[in-house]
Formats: sequence, structure tokens, C-alpha cells
Amino acid sequence: MGRSRPALAAAAVAALAVAVLLAGCDRPRAGQERPAEALAAVRGFQSFRGYQPTPVPVRLEIARIGVSTGLQRLGRAADGTVEVPEGPHKWDTAGWYAGGTRPGDPGSAVVLGHVDSSSGPAVFSRLRQLRRGDKVEVVRADGSRVRFAVERVEQFDKARFPTDDVYYPTLRPQLRLVTCGGTFDPASGHYRANVIAFASLSR
Repeated sequence: MGRSRPALAAAAVAALAVAVLLAGCDRPRAGQERPAEALAAVRGFQSFRGYQPTPVPVRLEIARIGVSTGLQRLGRAADGTVEVPEGPHKWDTAGWYAGGTRPGDPGSAVVLGHVDSSSGPAVFSRLRQLRRGDKVEVVRADGSRVRFAVERVEQFDKARFPTDDVYYPTLRPQLRLVTCGGTFDPASGHYRANVIAFASLSR
């Protein structure tokens, strides 16, 4: 069946519109060339194919409190909380939350460690002794190091854990060191509080 005249007319108008749009996109008119700055920006564009992610952290060093430890990769426990270091060396080894920020990237990188065990002090037993300005150094898988300076150390009841302050995204690279603190609850076998050191990238 042939098209009606109104249909043919509509098709012709649509074809003309497409032709006008294509003609307008062909090239800039005289006097409308792109600025040199824009061309320079295009030349400097780096494809994501060549992007190299920040290396993962493998070691933590805090001279002020005698910490020099490897870092386990931590995920999430079954209840949704962040895992704590496990295994035969869990008391002497800290862990990095791999689901979060890598140290040196914008955001809050989180490292957790035990404060003690039934046999004595653990890796973060002296975390509360850190003071403003103390240096924290993270060694990464490629051998590079990133340095942070402590801003403050605070204690929080576990029922009021400052989730936003610890995990919320930030524009600058931050580091959070977390351990247990406060009084020990023999009924649950856990401490009632957390001690957290807040640190920022140090130049």
C-alpha cells in the first residue's frame, strides 16, 4: 500500500531536519574554531585504559608507639561489620579494610588492630598514646610510602561508634586507626568502647 500525501510530507520534513542537523555538525564555521586551550586539554587527555590504581597497603609503621606490622586484607563479617585480624598472628598484625579507600587516595582508609589478648598487649595496645602531629607511615605493595600526621585520638562507646567520621568519604586522603578501649565486659568477652586515631596526609 502506498503512503498518503500527509505521510510523505511529514517524512520529507523529517529528512530535511536531519540534513540540517548533520550539516551543522559537520565542522565549525569560520571564526568559530576551538580555542587553543581546549585543543591542549584534549591532547592531554589520558584514557582510563592507562590508569594505574594506587597500590594496596602491605605494612604500617608508627615509630612513636613502636608499631611495625604487616597488614591483613579485611572484608566484612556475616553481620555486616568490618572484620578484625584473624589467624595465628592476629594479635601482632593489623588489618586494612579492603572494601574502603586505599591509603593515599582521597577518602578515609581504615586500619584495625587488637588492643590485647589473654596473654598480653597486642599490636595497637599503645594507640591511645598517640598525640597530635605524630607520624604514621604506610608502605604499599610497590615499595612506595605514604605518610600521615595524627590530628586527634578519641574514645567512643561501641553503641555510639562514629561511623560517618570513620568511613564517610572525604576530599583529602585520611587514615583511621581503630582498636578496642574502655572497660572490659567479661559477660560478652569484649571491650565496651573503641579508641580511634584520626590522621591526615602529611606532606
